[in-house]
Amino acid sequence: MALHYNYRPVANGLRTDHPIEGLPFVDDSLLDLDDPDAIEAIGRGTGEGMWGRTDRCREGWAAFTTDPRRTDLAWLVRWHPEHGRSVIVYRDEDAAGAYTTYEEEALLFRSGGYWFDGTTWYRPSQVFDASRETYVNRPVPGSVTASAADRLKAGRTDPSRGVVLDIVNVDPDSPRRGTRWSDDLALWAQQHIGRPLGECVVGLSAPELNPEQLLGVTELAETAEIAASTLRAYQARGEGDVPIPQAVVGGRDMWSRPVAEDWAERRRRSHEGIAEVLGDQEHPNLDRGVAELWQEFTRQFTSRLWDNMTWRKRFALRWRTKTAVEEIATDLAWNVAGGLRRIVPISELGATVHDSVLYQFAAWLRLIENDPGFDDLNAPGAYLPTGRQAGHMLDWLIRHHHSQAAHVVATIVGDAESELKIPAALAGYSLRKAMSEHGKLDAETYNAFFDRALPPES
Repeated sequence: MALHYNYRPVANGLRTDHPIEGLPFVDDSLLDLDDPDAIEAIGRGTGEGMWGRTDRCREGWAAFTTDPRRTDLAWLVRWHPEHGRSVIVYRDEDAAGAYTTYEEEALLFRSGGYWFDGTTWYRPSQVFDASRETYVNRPVPGSVTASAADRLKAGRTDPSRGVVLDIVNVDPDSPRRGTRWSDDLALWAQQHIGRPLGECVVGLSAPELNPEQLLGVTELAETAEIAASTLRAYQARGEGDVPIPQAVVGGRDMWSRPVAEDWAERRRRSHEGIAEVLGDQEHPNLDRGVAELWQEFTRQFTSRLWDNMTWRKRFALRWRTKTAVEEIATDLAWNVAGGLRRIVPISELGATVHDSVLYQFAAWLRLIENDPGFDDLNAPGAYLPTGRQAGHMLDWLIRHHHSQAAHVVATIVGDAESELKIPAALAGYSLRKAMSEHGKLDAETYNAFFDRALPPES
């Protein structure tokens, strides 16, 4: 599982095996690259603003430390027994987060979060599959790995013009060296010991990363169905999980279309995205069922307080209007509808619905196993029925507490796959079918909800 990566490196360590294109090279002689514990010890508990850590990964290890002379910067080292090591400088505030992303299968990150596991390039991990509790890994079609040897062959280079910086001279706000980077790379290559230059990964190329195919802020906002001003505000405030750009062209951030589409999908699958489907039209911050309860109790209280002559006489003359009574009824009704969690144990209900649906799925599987004439569950339109009672309760949960309902749907599908070996697509379609049979909302609303709540496609 590659974790969500939203960090910008600022420099390469001089002894890295895999330089990040465009970033300066920095003297990393303070690091013992063969001893992760020593790297951790540089920063761990050695002073205010200092920290360090090391951990075993699936293969190899990772370590990071705050730089003692530049406590605003930190070193991160990832070592793999087959693919060598990356030595990278990040802002210190980003180091711990970036470090966690290297503990999984990702060995390298390039082009704004595209990542490499040693064999395959994947798009930035943005879409989370709640049923499996992991991000969806989406390979990059037509990707080609670019090596240091490739870059050195691409044009003239002059290592005498190359520069290796001291850490104190790194500018994290303007780290790139532009057209002179090829000379820096040539100087690095002269000093590099170990892996052949053809195995030193610099980056990747792919049709979707063609500069002519990249999108600007306006196009990214259109893809996510938000205003460009909203996107700029997200960027300025560090909100909205806006993906880091794949390139900066003429000072403008640019994104690949698949990354933009994945971000839009991430937004649709968020709590806010599901609320757009199931929120009440007049009160978007409320679930439809809660708004319906509020309206129903308002009607009932108004009737009790106004239509009942015995109760009406208790109001002073100047307040004896239906509008005044309805205002009171509305407030009383909100005390009921807004206190839904005090009336119904939402999380316990969700667990009950989860267990009930899985029990019925399992029961149907047993029936199918004992009936050799049963149609293949892989046939188009095949599904596992859900009982009326469980269907009604799932529908109630969807209408009254959409975020809990989305969690229940995801865990049903995930547990059906892991415990009952039911394919996620079949379990998801079965839940859609249950709502078409037992639900109270229209098909379009249910489809929009399930498109957001069910596992994303790989």
